[in-house]
Amino acid sequence: MKKTNGKSSKGWILLLLVLFILIIVAASFGAANLSLKDSVLILLTQIPGLEDKQMMGQLEEVYIKIIWQVRMPRILLAGLTGCGLSIVGATFQAIFKNPLADPHILGISSGAALGATVAMLTGVTIPFLGFGMVGAFAFLGALLTVLLVYQITCIGNKISTTNIILTGTAISTMFSSVISLLMSFHHDQIEKVYLWTLGSFSAATWNKVGFLTVFVVIAGLVILFFQKELDVITIGNDTAQSVGIDLPKTRKILIVFASLLVAACVSVSGIIGFVGLIIPHCMRILFGPKHKKLLPLSALGGAIFMIFCDTLGRNLVAPSEIPVGVITAIIGTPYFIFLLQHNKKKLGIS
Repeated sequence: MKKTNGKSSKGWILLLLVLFILIIVAASFGAANLSLKDSVLILLTQIPGLEDKQMMGQLEEVYIKIIWQVRMPRILLAGLTGCGLSIVGATFQAIFKNPLADPHILGISSGAALGATVAMLTGVTIPFLGFGMVGAFAFLGALLTVLLVYQITCIGNKISTTNIILTGTAISTMFSSVISLLMSFHHDQIEKVYLWTLGSFSAATWNKVGFLTVFVVIAGLVILFFQKELDVITIGNDTAQSVGIDLPKTRKILIVFASLLVAACVSVSGIIGFVGLIIPHCMRILFGPKHKKLLPLSALGGAIFMIFCDTLGRNLVAPSEIPVGVITAIIGTPYFIFLLQHNKKKLGIS
C-alpha cells in the first residue's frame, strides 16, 4: 500500500512538472518563435503582485499580446479539454464496465456536430455570452442529445447500460446521416463543417477558458466525490448492491455530470477522439485502478497529451495548422492497438 501511494505521489509531481514545462514550451513556439526566457518573463508579468515595469519594458508589446491574448487561452483551453475528456473517459469505462467506452459513447459528439452544422448553414452570427453561435449551438445540440438518450433508455428510475450504449449509437448514426443530408444541399459549406468535426482550438478566447473551467471543476469534483462507488461498480453490480450503493441513482448522477462536461468540451473544441479512451488506460496501468488516484491523474495526463498534440498541430506545417483531432488519432490509434495487444486478458478482450 505504501509503495502504491509513493508511486502515485511521484506520479503527481512528475505530471505537474511536465505540464508546467510543456505550457512554457508551447507558449514559446508558433509562427513567431520566442525564447523560453521571454515566455517565462511574459507569463510572470501577468501574475498579480509580480508585475515589474522594468521587466515589461524589456519585452516588445506585440510579443506580450501574442503570448497572453493568443497562445495562453489556446493552451489552457486545450489542457482543460484534455482534462475533461479524460475524466469522462475514466468515468464511463467504470460505469459501463467497458474498456472501449469513450466520452462520445452516448452520441454526444454527433449531437454537438449537428448543432454546429445548423449554426454554420444558417449563418447565425449573433454572439452569445462571448461565444460564436457555432459553439452555442454545439453545446445545445449535445445537451439535447443527452436528454433524448436519457428519455429513451430510462424506464421508471432505472437506466440499462446496454440500452444506453445502443441508443447512443443509433442516435449518433441518425444525426450523422442528417448532417450528411444537410451538407448535400450546401456544398459551399462542406469544408467548414468537416474542419469543425476534426477539432481545433484556433478560436480560443479567455471567455471560453472561463466557461470550460466552470464545467471541469464542478463536474470533476462531483465525479471525484463518487470515486469509491466507481471502484465498487467496476468490480460488479452485485458487489455494489451488497454494500448498499444505489446503482440507478449513482449511475444517473455520474452520467448527467459526465455528459455535461463532454458537451462543454465539444462545444469549444469540436470533436476530438482517443484522448478519453487511451489516457485513463495509461494512468490505470501506471498508477493502478483506484479512482481516487485515477481521476485526477487522468485529468493531468489528458491535459498534457492535448497541449502536446495541439502544439504539434500548429507548428508542424506553420503558418498553416493540422487539426488537433488528426494528431490525436495518429498518435492514439497505434498506441491503443498496442495497448489492446498487451492487455487482452486484463481488459477482458479475446
